[in-house]
This record gives sequence, structure tokens and C-alpha cells, in this order.
Amino acid sequence: MPASSAAFGLPQSLLVLGGTSEIALATTRRLIARGARTVWLAGRPSPALDQAAEHLRTLGADTRTVAFDALDPESHESVLGKVFAEGDIDLVLLAFGILGDQAHDERDPVRAVRVAQTNYTGAVSAALVAARALQSQGHGFLVVLSSVAGERARRADFIYGSSKAGLDAFAQGLGDALHGTGVHVMVVRPGHVRTTAMADRDRIPLATTPEAVATAIELGLRRRSEAVWVPGALRLVMAALRHIPRALFRRLPL
Repeated sequence: MPASSAAFGLPQSLLVLGGTSEIALATTRRLIARGARTVWLAGRPSPALDQAAEHLRTLGADTRTVAFDALDPESHESVLGKVFAEGDIDLVLLAFGILGDQAHDERDPVRAVRVAQTNYTGAVSAALVAARALQSQGHGFLVVLSSVAGERARRADFIYGSSKAGLDAFAQGLGDALHGTGVHVMVVRPGHVRTTAMADRDRIPLATTPEAVATAIELGLRRRSEAVWVPGALRLVMAALRHIPRALFRRLPL
């Protein structure tokens, strides 16, 4: 199948895994403003998913929804295969994930495993299926929303952070495996994002917004970056934190 003109610029067709994600929708709106015309929103069927699709239609994009469940990897091949069968996809945005509740999840291993299965196992399955489809068509971007939480485990959210650490390492390895195939993998590492889910953490230093992450993703696509930090200052902050001795790290108010 021939590559579209978007293989050499910003994407014209998008598949969003996690179709109600505020970051994903901010990114999609930005890319529609830059010329994207076909959008697939994948997620669990819900009024929120339908409303998101309808909003994107008002912006001029041919938007369709598809039922997708991160916790059902056996269905990923079939679900995503149907999307790719409709035509080339220039960008797959892997944006699903759950924060969990650290205090409760520590006392309930089943809940903790659900965080890990959603954020890591489900993402591994979906990313591999999407990567194979992108490779078959000969071009495309796979953008993976990771997190600075995966850079070093913190007492406050080590269950979530460990799942993002695994996802980040996996995405980097997948990017290396796909190098030279026409498929480009970009890992996005936001700090704390002021979304509805993070409304109680607005005072955290270096917090960002879905719109700022969307802007950084666009710039990363233009530059064909392999990793994007949002805000950019977090690259240096995390480089320092990774080398702090554990005894000192435990006492930091993180």
C-alpha cells in the first residue's frame, strides 16, 4: 500500500488508543487544525467516547469510534486489524492508562495488578499489533504516552510508576527494533498533567497541561524525536534525581 503524503509531514489519519484521554484529545484537536482528516477513537463504548467523536466531527474530521479494551489483549489483533483494513493510518497514539490509588492498591493486590495489566500488559499487546500494521503499510508514527513517574520509583506512586517504567523501556526497545522500517516510535514523558484525573495535584511543581503536551507532541513529530519531555526542564531534573542515593531520595518531598 503506498505511503500517504503524511509520511513526510504531519499525519492526516490517526488511531487513538484511549479515545477519551484528555491528552489524546488535545493532541488530536491540534493535529486536525494542522490538516488531519481521519480519526479513529478506540476505547470502551461510553457516552464520553461518543461525545468526543462528535466534537471532533465539528472540527472537520471524519471521526469513527471502535470498541477497544486494554484488558482484553486477545481482541487487539481483530479490533485494530479492522481499522487498518479501512486504509492507511499515519499515526497511532497509545494514550490509555490508569493512575490507580496507591494507598488502596498496596492493600489489594488484585487492584494493583489491574494497574499493571492496563498500563503495561495491555499497552505491550496493542503496541505490537499496531507496530506490525504500520510496518506492513511501510510508514507511520507510533506515539506512546509514558510518564516521568517511570524514571524512578517514588513511595507515593510506585505501582503506577513501575508500570510506566516497563512501558517506557518496552517502547524504546520497540523503536530500536523498527528503526529503518519506515515506522518511527516516539516516547512522550509528561510530568504531572492538570487533567480531570489529576485535579487534586495542581500545585505540584513543573505541572503541565494537555494542551502543552499536545504542542510538544506536534513539535516532536516534526523533528522525528525519539523522546519528548513535557515540560522540557524535566529532562535535567530527572537526570539529577536518577543519581541521588536512595537514602536521600526517600527523604525528598516527592
